[in-house]
Amino acid sequence: MASYLLKRLGISVLLLFVVSILTFVLVSLSPGNAAYTLLGPYATGEKLQEVEQQLHLNDPLLVQYWHWLSDALHGNFGKSLINSEPVVHLVGSRVGPTLSVILLALFITAVLGIVVGIVGALRGGWVARAIDILGLIGVAIPGFVIALLLIILFAVNLRWLPSMGYHPLGDGPGPWITSLTLPVVSLLIGSLGLMAKQVRASMSDTLGSEFVRTLTANGFPRRSVVYKHALRSAAVPVLAVLGVTVVGMLGASVIIEQVFGIPGIGGLAVTSTVQKDLPTIQFVAVVYTLIVIVVNLVLDVAYVAVNPKVKMK
Repeated sequence: MASYLLKRLGISVLLLFVVSILTFVLVSLSPGNAAYTLLGPYATGEKLQEVEQQLHLNDPLLVQYWHWLSDALHGNFGKSLINSEPVVHLVGSRVGPTLSVILLALFITAVLGIVVGIVGALRGGWVARAIDILGLIGVAIPGFVIALLLIILFAVNLRWLPSMGYHPLGDGPGPWITSLTLPVVSLLIGSLGLMAKQVRASMSDTLGSEFVRTLTANGFPRRSVVYKHALRSAAVPVLAVLGVTVVGMLGASVIIEQVFGIPGIGGLAVTSTVQKDLPTIQFVAVVYTLIVIVVNLVLDVAYVAVNPKVKMK
């Protein structure tokens, strides 16, 4: 276990390094820079050069990256080029809304996906076909389209839920849940169908296996066979889908936060990209990469906990 974790740590450091380089290069090579954002389109060339020099935007690209990397290795990720606020504080203030949306959507996806998938595997027939169809529909329709449809129905026509805004949990559970309902539903619909389809397929294969037939023939209760033995054996591929779901939700949350006006990391990433705020974009990319690394590491450990036959190599 220790050697595996050390190996994964080394790979994670390399991944962070590669992501930071790619992000830095792609943003730097795109048209415009933070000086244009600060001064506006009518600024004189002399003033632009002055601000670019103050922000070190005229330095060679390799020099700019080296300054950022050396500071980052000492825990200093810089300040926003737009408002001079430390990017750690800027991103940290937006972590709560993003995690609220993603974790709540992930929890509901996992619970409902497992329940619906088990029902589909046990019932079969039209129930299984309905799950497959709903899964395809959920994957085929983009999240922002689902979000707009939900806003039209529940916010504009029925006026049951707000169309925009976010209330932190400190404002009370009611306003918090109300502000998250539409974003969470928009985010989980596609992944819920995929999760239910995977659980159904894994459970169907496991229920038809020889060891399940042996347990049933030896008189083990049906409930024990399904929930204690079959579900545990089918959990490994389900955990793999859960990892993919987390990554997909991270990407989809960028658009969902924009649609519903949620002050999360995704909205900050979009705004910073438009403004060419390189330090903020860099730190957002690092945070997203760290989340993916941690999630995959937790899932790898969960594989072994669920199924001891899986070895960490």
